[in-house]
Amino acid sequence: MTGRGLPDEARAHIDDLLAAVDADLAAGYPGDRPQPQPAHTVYVSAADVDIDTPRAWGERATMVADEVGELLVELAGDATVVDLARQRLRSEPVEDLRIDLEDGYGWRADAAEDADARRAGEILADWTRSGPGAPRSAGVRAKGLGAHERARGLRTLELVLDGAGGVPDGFVFTVPKLRDARQVDAVNALCVALERVHGLAEYSLRYELQVEIPQAVVGADGRATVAEAIHRGMPRLSALHYGTYDYSAAAGIVSAQQSLAHPVADHAKAVMQAAAAQTGVWISDGSTQVVPVGTPDTVAAAVRRHHGLVLRSLERGFYQGWDMHPGHLVTRWTAVIGFFRSAMPTAARRLQAYFDRTASDVVDEPATAMSLASVLQRGLAAKAFTIDEVEQIAPLCTTERLAALRAGGGGLPA
Repeated sequence: MTGRGLPDEARAHIDDLLAAVDADLAAGYPGDRPQPQPAHTVYVSAADVDIDTPRAWGERATMVADEVGELLVELAGDATVVDLARQRLRSEPVEDLRIDLEDGYGWRADAAEDADARRAGEILADWTRSGPGAPRSAGVRAKGLGAHERARGLRTLELVLDGAGGVPDGFVFTVPKLRDARQVDAVNALCVALERVHGLAEYSLRYELQVEIPQAVVGADGRATVAEAIHRGMPRLSALHYGTYDYSAAAGIVSAQQSLAHPVADHAKAVMQAAAAQTGVWISDGSTQVVPVGTPDTVAAAVRRHHGLVLRSLERGFYQGWDMHPGHLVTRWTAVIGFFRSAMPTAARRLQAYFDRTASDVVDEPATAMSLASVLQRGLAAKAFTIDEVEQIAPLCTTERLAALRAGGGGLPA
């Protein structure tokens, strides 16, 4: 080396070459959204839902928790976790809810679906006004974009918005059975048209895509369909949801082996996870059709199964999943609260060392510190612990520092 620096024209040329790359990466990968991701999504048929559904699910879930209380403590390994889960069942049992007018609803006479769609909109608007105990976010799943069901799905969605009198707070609609990234262009066009016709604010409509057909993961050209779909859908696209049983069936898995823990499911979700990373688009695991109903032994087996599946998802970075029965809320909250409560002390201590730069047996980099902050923020959102409990272990881990760190600001003193 001669000690000579790069000429100014060379630096300028490099900047010119990378300017478009910088802009594309900033637009396509803005990072995590600041809003807390729901721990689950509850699906209820439009024929069965009413304004009291969240409260009724919480009450039924509490009854199941009473029946299997000792088993829950065994699974959680800590009675405090079970007590906190019970509190969630009493106060905020359902975070996110979809009123289903697709597979869980079936095909009915047009007049019947018209009436149920309007009523769904009215219920969604009522939840917005009802305050504590109502879902933090809610919406509908209408029929999809295939040629056979498209007209019915479009009509249903419009009637839901008519019934709601606009877009309720936290509203999102699910687009099932994604098969081609170009379908996302049609959903975007639909949102624009509905906003204009109904006098809604621009970008007030948000949607999520359901990955339940293999073509949504790998297209005919060998590319990851879901990755292209994400970037076509942003910023309206809020989440990807895995569809356990449709996907498994389409991939040729026999019914007895269909599960969100099957290798076929793991592959699909790994592609979803990689495609959505750093985009701000959430990913959600699917459901299990095994519910805690029947004899005590049958109920106990279902409780063990669902608790294990939720933990498995959490360990793999899927912080949201589907719940199809009130009994699933019991194991959902027990698993979620237990997972984050057990992770909190280590995450807090490591962040304390990161913030004050003291010696530690682990030297964390900024990216890891951001991940540790995410653990604490997700746990706080789930009410697995309080910020006071965090600060007792790590006084520097304030809510402001955690937010700044997760937002990419470093969280360190100026």
